[in-house]
Amino acid sequence: MTPYSKFENHELILRDELAIDRTILANERTLLAYLRSGVSLIIAGISIMHFSQTAWFWAVGLACIPVGLVTGIFGVFRYQLINKSVSSVRKQLTKMTNGE
Repeated sequence: MTPYSKFENHELILRDELAIDRTILANERTLLAYLRSGVSLIIAGISIMHFSQTAWFWAVGLACIPVGLVTGIFGVFRYQLINKSVSSVRKQLTKMTNGE
């Protein structure tokens, strides 16, 4: 059961349609935040490794790079999951609006 399943069998009003639009925009902003955080972690890891002289700095830098990659990948998967749920509601809305 998805959070949007309550909309599947009922007619959506304008408020609900606008809420879906806000959800789509929020989902896109969240994806960009995940990607920004992932890239920042990767750059931080590379910078730490480049300017460090001790081994434990290298360990911190090496840890930042995979964490950044995982953060970016997680953000993309989360975006796709939410986008799929919202798209099903949007299709239902289109069907109801067209009288199908």
